[in-house]
Amino acid sequence: MQLLRKLLFPFSLVYALVVYLRNFLYDIGFFSSQKFDVPIVCIGNLSVGGTGKTPMTEFLLELLKPHYKTAVLSRGYKRKSKGFLIADADVTVENIGDEPYQIYQKFPDVTVAVDANRREGILLLTKRVKPDLIVLDDAFQHRKVKPHVSVLLTSYGDLYVDDWYLPTGNLRDSKKAAQRANFIIVTKCPPNLSEEEQIHITQKLKHGIDQKVLLSYLAYDGILYGLSNQMKMDALKDRKFTLVTGIANPAPLVLHLKSQGLTFEHLAFKDHHFFTQKEIDFLSKKELIVTTEKDYVRLKGHLSNLSYLRVSHRFIGDGKKIIFDALSQFMKARS
Repeated sequence: MQLLRKLLFPFSLVYALVVYLRNFLYDIGFFSSQKFDVPIVCIGNLSVGGTGKTPMTEFLLELLKPHYKTAVLSRGYKRKSKGFLIADADVTVENIGDEPYQIYQKFPDVTVAVDANRREGILLLTKRVKPDLIVLDDAFQHRKVKPHVSVLLTSYGDLYVDDWYLPTGNLRDSKKAAQRANFIIVTKCPPNLSEEEQIHITQKLKHGIDQKVLLSYLAYDGILYGLSNQMKMDALKDRKFTLVTGIANPAPLVLHLKSQGLTFEHLAFKDHHFFTQKEIDFLSKKELIVTTEKDYVRLKGHLSNLSYLRVSHRFIGDGKKIIFDALSQFMKARS
């Protein structure tokens, strides 16, 4: 696969040119970016693959919803419906998408909506819900909307500055697009990252004067959820289990489980994979399945041997306070 990606290098040059021209036309105003009165916080990345956008959306909701009436707008990737849709008691993972469904299940008091047309979605949310704040999930490349605050994620060990354009690399947007970000958050760092390396990464990203670079790591819960009785992770040391993932990058989870001294088989599926009945029948024969929260919402109701592990972002240093203070000051300035 790596050889094939290198052979496709000429196509990556064409892709890079298209990306450059698109951004240039937005920058000079040939393509319009619409700004809305309602405050909009955009979360996204420059690459394909998992940088932790959904856990970061959940982190911001935990931070903001006690203080502001907050709504989330996503395109609802791979959902089996079209147009604008607000999650309610009758919504399913199929018609809203796995990530929005996960957020809605975790935050039932937050309005979660999907619309591929972000402009239309914002207008409808503003009209029907009147939120104080809208969080746009995975919308950094969606330049038809001009957010008030942009949060750019990049993974430790796979920083966008070291990457190249599709299909040779994983970049789907220009490295220079990072200049639009108010916050650049390096996700999936080692929790014990040295101060020297923190400084090195911050300098390597070459952020602007007004940008803030924050570092975070993934914190996994010590409890397995989804079963009739909750189980501590320690109990897995004496049990045979199967890890099932349908996410972009399961490597951090695999590494975490192995670091706990656990032995397991790993069945990896493509990101956002909707499981067939044949696959479900196969998985039902396993003794115990451990999966991610995003995969759980697609598999629950089909398997009785299913459990999931929660994951969240934790910031190194004062990152949580820095982002909360900055967003609070922004909201106060607009009130």
